[in-house]
Amino acid sequence: MRDLAPRLLEWQAAGAPYAIASVVAVRGSAPLRPGAALCVRADGTALGSVSGGCVEGAVYDLAREVLDSGQPRFVSFGYSDDAFAIGLTCGGEIDVFVQAVEDDTARVLAAAHLAVEARRPVVVARVMSGPDGQAGAAVAVWKDGHLGSTGRAGLDLLVLTDARSRLGQDGSTVRTYDTGTPSQTRVLLEAWAPSPRLLVFGANAHAAAVSQIGAFLGYHVTVCDARSTFTTPERFPHAHEVVVEWPHRYLAAAETDRTTVVCVMTHDPKFDVPVLAEALARPLAYVGALGSRRTQARRIRDLAEAGVSPDAMARLHAPLGLDLGASSPQETAVSFAAELIAVGSGRSGRSLSLLDGPIHAATGGSPQRGQGRCAAGTDLVHGRSSAALPAH
Repeated sequence: MRDLAPRLLEWQAAGAPYAIASVVAVRGSAPLRPGAALCVRADGTALGSVSGGCVEGAVYDLAREVLDSGQPRFVSFGYSDDAFAIGLTCGGEIDVFVQAVEDDTARVLAAAHLAVEARRPVVVARVMSGPDGQAGAAVAVWKDGHLGSTGRAGLDLLVLTDARSRLGQDGSTVRTYDTGTPSQTRVLLEAWAPSPRLLVFGANAHAAAVSQIGAFLGYHVTVCDARSTFTTPERFPHAHEVVVEWPHRYLAAAETDRTTVVCVMTHDPKFDVPVLAEALARPLAYVGALGSRRTQARRIRDLAEAGVSPDAMARLHAPLGLDLGASSPQETAVSFAAELIAVGSGRSGRSLSLLDGPIHAATGGSPQRGQGRCAAGTDLVHGRSSAALPAH
C-alpha cells in the first residue's frame, strides 16, 4: 500500500471508488509477504499484486464483488497442484482481506498516503471483523495525532496505543481485541516507515545506473557530487534528489539511520576518502565503493591514515557488488543490488540451484501471540469464503 500511494492519491482525488485486497497472513512459502495489496477500481483498473499471479484473477474478481456489495470479505488460498484449480502452487497459504474504499475510509487512506509522500511514519489500522458493522473502518495514526475511528471509543484507545508502538517500523500484523462484546474485533495494523535512503556519491554513468536500480528497489535516492556541470536532474532522472555539494559535507549534515545505504562511485581519493570516513563512522545498512583492486588497496591505506579503524573498514564493501562478471554500468548496478539484497537478508549470494533450504526469508507466517487465525470460516484449499465480512 505504501508503494502504491502516488497512484492511489490520484484515484482518491478523482473520487473513484476502489477496493483493496491485502495479504494479512502467510503460512509457509508464498510469493509475496503480508502487506502486499491489489487495488481494483470500479472501472476495472487494477494496481498492485497479492500473489505474483497464482490467485490474482480470483482476488480481482472478489474485489469487484466487494465493490458491488460494499461488504468486506475474508478469503484464504492454499496449495493446489491442479492447473485448473484456484490455489497457490508454491505450497504455502495466504489470508486476504478485501474491503471497499469510499467516504471516511478514503479520507483516512488519503491522509496516510500523503504522510508517506512527506516521508512521515504512519500506521494504518483497518477493522477486519467485529460487532455492529465495524468491518472496514480505518484509522491513520501519526506520532502527534490521528484521523478516523474504529467506531468504538474504547477500541480506539487500544488501537492508538498499539499503532503508536509500531511507528517507524515497516510491516503488517493482525491484532485481536476483546471489547466486552460476544464477538472479538480483529484489526489489521500496517506500519509504513519512510522509504530507506540510498545516497549515491559521484555523478557518472555508474551512479546513474545505481540510482535507477535503487529507485526500482524502493529506495529514496539522492545523488550528490561537487561538480555542478555533471550533477543535474537531467542526467539522473530516477533520483529523488540531485545535490551539488562536496560528498563528505553533504553526508556530515544528512540524516541517516540503520536502513541507509551509501554508494561511493567516484574512485577519486579527494572525494571518496573523506566521505567514506564519515560513512564508516555511522551505523548504516551498507557502505560500498566502486574501484579496482589497486584503487581499493590505496583507499585502505588512505582511510587508515585518516583514522578509520580496522573494524570500521571491515564494514566497507569494496569493490562493491557480487562476482557476476559485470562490466557495464548497468551490469555493475545489478551486481551492487544483488549484494545489497544478500547483505540485508543475511544470505550467501550463491546460485539457488546449488543450495537446499527455503528460498524466501521467513515471513513470520505463524500467528503471533494475541493474533489468532486470520480467516476463520474459510476453505483453505480452494479460496472460497464463508465469511461475509534488515543492519549490517
